[in-house]
Amino acid sequence: MPPSAAYRPDPQFPALGPEFSDPVRAADFPQTILRFRNDRAAASVGLDGLTDEEWIAHFGRFRPLPGNVDPPVAQRYHGHQFRTYNPDLGDGRGFLFAQLREVGTDRLLDLGTKGSGPTPWSRQGDGRLTLKGGVREVLATAMLEALGVPTSRSFSLIETGEALVRGDEPSPTRSAVLVRLSHSHVRFGTFQRHAFFEARDRVAALVDHVIGLYYPDLEGQNDRPAALLQAVVGKAARLTARWMSAGFVHGVLNTDNMNITGESFDYGPYRFLPHSDPNFVAAYFDSAGLYSFGRQPEAVFWNLQQLAGCLSLVTDSDPLVDALNGFGPAYRAELMAAMLARLGVQPKSAEADAELVQASFQGMAEGGERLRWEPFFFDWFCGSADRAMAGPRADLYAEEAFAAFRERIAAYTPDRPERLAHAYFAGAEPEELLYDQIEALWAFISEADDWSVFHEKLARIETARVAYAL
Repeated sequence: MPPSAAYRPDPQFPALGPEFSDPVRAADFPQTILRFRNDRAAASVGLDGLTDEEWIAHFGRFRPLPGNVDPPVAQRYHGHQFRTYNPDLGDGRGFLFAQLREVGTDRLLDLGTKGSGPTPWSRQGDGRLTLKGGVREVLATAMLEALGVPTSRSFSLIETGEALVRGDEPSPTRSAVLVRLSHSHVRFGTFQRHAFFEARDRVAALVDHVIGLYYPDLEGQNDRPAALLQAVVGKAARLTARWMSAGFVHGVLNTDNMNITGESFDYGPYRFLPHSDPNFVAAYFDSAGLYSFGRQPEAVFWNLQQLAGCLSLVTDSDPLVDALNGFGPAYRAELMAAMLARLGVQPKSAEADAELVQASFQGMAEGGERLRWEPFFFDWFCGSADRAMAGPRADLYAEEAFAAFRERIAAYTPDRPERLAHAYFAGAEPEELLYDQIEALWAFISEADDWSVFHEKLARIETARVAYAL
């Protein structure tokens, strides 16, 4: 049946022209077994009424949505990968499948794929995604959304019936195609590609495209490129602060993995912190710790500098430097706000908030491996000392290392304390997404094709999202 009246297609990116993308076709998969569909996300773009058969036709066989991108396009971009420039990038196992307007906000959103087959940018790869990789991404986006992190949303996961050989998984392993719903797939690396070729006209066209669709309030600015960079700096500062408050390590903060709307996306070797550790890395190949937990703000700022370098082709450097200089203050302010949100308390003053956040980090650091990251925020949500000091970690919180934190949080007013009435907070432990938990969950799928544990985990994460209401 046709999509609902809430479905509003608005394909914009292909109009930029052939220098920005290439038309492609999806692979013809031997099977299409629906493993996950995100009906809450689908309702936001008017697609929740699709039957499972229609869903598979669109998101497993990639029959075009009415009035939308046809054929799909693989986007062109470059990027720094672990700070080494790579001009041979682009959508190598995915494409832009659709663009459509969000119900209620009118935001332009993308449906993009991962694992949909080879493209001109596959670099001898097969263009496929492992089923385990798809499962991990669905879990990551659900957990990040629950913790208040701006993120793409996993829209669909379909198993595709192929046996893949991978060096970092026991092989052969099962295959899948993922569809994500994101605010934009325009990357820092999209600008880098055209700056690499010194194509000022294309950089300028990209600035106009991004402002017109994602930052329309900047239309009247005299220096549009500098104004755009300032806006992206603010979005990136917020995203980074939210990662840090969630204890999330992205793992691969290359410039092609950062977009211009400040949403986290494309989850490979991510990890959530088991406990406070600034040196914790997510990717086994990050031997130098370039993208370790504590260095993520530095990595994001470095990436913003590369974006500024691209924009210098179309404006003066001084206003771009001014915009970059705003990252530090913006990040600090966003980190205060993110940590207060996770603790569930209202802000007081810049000085008091900074002291509380510092005491939080200090307490978690002193707790070491005895204190997991997520339970700390769960125990103290809404500043509730009664819950924390009656819970399983009460003896730890009673130690001198937490004295400053206990004193400071006692002076704070709870934010929406009625949230504590949710049944989620009646339990002793919060929902977490640690590496060993994902591995145990995957074992049920790989060994017995048992998907019940996966769906139960998603249901519990959804309960946490509703309870925290971040």
